[in-house]
Amino acid sequence: MQFVNVDRTAAYKRLQDYAEIAGKAFDFQSRLDAGRVEKCRTPMAAGLCYSWAAKAVDNEALKLLQALSDEQGLIAKYRALLNGEVINTGENRKVLHHLLRGEQGGPVIEGGKNIGEFYRKELDRFCTFAADVHAGKFKGSSGKPFSTAVQIGIGGSDLGPRALYLALENWAQAEGKKKLDARFISNVDPDDASAVIASVPLEQSLFILVSKSGTTQETLANELFVKDKLKKAGLDSAKHIVAVTSETSPLARNPAYLDSFYIDDYIGGRYSSSSAVGGCVLSLAFGPEAFRELLAGAAEADKLSLEPDILKNAALLDALIGVWERNFLGYPYTAVLPYSQALSRFPAHLQQLDMESNGKRVNREGEPVSYSTGPVVFGEPGTNGQHSFYQLLHQGTDIVPLQFIAFAGSQRSDDVTVDKSDSQTKLKANLAAQIVAFAKGRHDANRNKDFPGSRPSSLIYGKRLVPPALGALLAHFENKVMFQGFVWNVNSFDQEGVQLGKILTKKVLAGGSGDSALDAYSKMLGV
Repeated sequence: MQFVNVDRTAAYKRLQDYAEIAGKAFDFQSRLDAGRVEKCRTPMAAGLCYSWAAKAVDNEALKLLQALSDEQGLIAKYRALLNGEVINTGENRKVLHHLLRGEQGGPVIEGGKNIGEFYRKELDRFCTFAADVHAGKFKGSSGKPFSTAVQIGIGGSDLGPRALYLALENWAQAEGKKKLDARFISNVDPDDASAVIASVPLEQSLFILVSKSGTTQETLANELFVKDKLKKAGLDSAKHIVAVTSETSPLARNPAYLDSFYIDDYIGGRYSSSSAVGGCVLSLAFGPEAFRELLAGAAEADKLSLEPDILKNAALLDALIGVWERNFLGYPYTAVLPYSQALSRFPAHLQQLDMESNGKRVNREGEPVSYSTGPVVFGEPGTNGQHSFYQLLHQGTDIVPLQFIAFAGSQRSDDVTVDKSDSQTKLKANLAAQIVAFAKGRHDANRNKDFPGSRPSSLIYGKRLVPPALGALLAHFENKVMFQGFVWNVNSFDQEGVQLGKILTKKVLAGGSGDSALDAYSKMLGV
């Protein structure tokens, strides 16, 4: 197994040559028909399906992408990751978020410790804790049962868990499985914490403090904010806060908290939703069984991602088509467009997942690369986006590949029929229309009304957004990003790009940085 820059592979040169011949000349008008829509789809986990009919790839491009996958040993590298090899070269660490939802490789042993057993023990512990909260075994310091969970965390401790909570909130209410409300505090801006605290019953609120290191500045500032509010309300914070942290952090086994649940350095923040970081709040909100079902969907997706045939491996195919668009067609952006209001914050999670993982300009050995890596990711739910930035997507000067997500049925049954169709049907009709409009366009003598088309898109679709489907969706994108990182030979599992700002912030707060420009900006802002 070799890690080499993608532009050193034979497949890369062949893809370059083929892109010149056929890439941007792909004729959607003649190629995108009912037969292609039926044929060009790949089954995913939990009943989902990946449709790539509206992507600018033909059989020859797919053969070349398969050759690239084989030459770069993408499946072998995935297996190495699953078996506990050191894949995070920047921090000399294993990468084990897949292990949180089941063993797809062999047991991972470190220092005589079975890491998989450790993760399963923590899963059982926070699931049991959630069940005990629901049963009233734990109550606030005034004796009232908990009705609200509030997560305090930033980055991966907020984006993924918040997105998953919002994705399942309607489902849980419709199914009678909603246990607790959940809120999230992330920004160090005091207006964030203040607004959340004002919206929850403090006596009945259980706070989840999430910081793997136990030293995250924004999170600890918000913890002190919350503790001050609890104290002023005459409440004992030790009975209202649990910690999710590492076993070596100052938050671990600390009597200042009701309990502590543990992760380790093998779980990156943006990959931590499968751990106690996401599991604690989701189990409290919807019950432990719902979270276990989410993990089962993710585990099924992880298993399917081991398939070497790219046409049978949706995450791998999605990744390689993304590489085709980024490196050979020259598209620097991608938009994630869920036609599901429940996924309103999922694009924000994918922004961090993708851009923090593959936004790298050096390879795994720290050497500069001479090709493009991760794209800029953005998105909003449909149909809202149609009335916002779709103008640029349809008629702008840049072609932006699109990733649509949709479900046949809504999460709740209360819909209304107007003009012979209900709202869910209107939603799906809008999506179908957009896929074809982006791909085929429409010629008009009035240039303002002319749609050039040739805007590629893919579609992930399923019957209904339920916990297993959400877990499969989460794992699909995690594995897509992983495969792309392997193609580009970058380390997708560190994030040094966030560190410099933190260092300079500490210097400012310490009373002066020694950099005249930085000190001037600080003075301008009243620091």
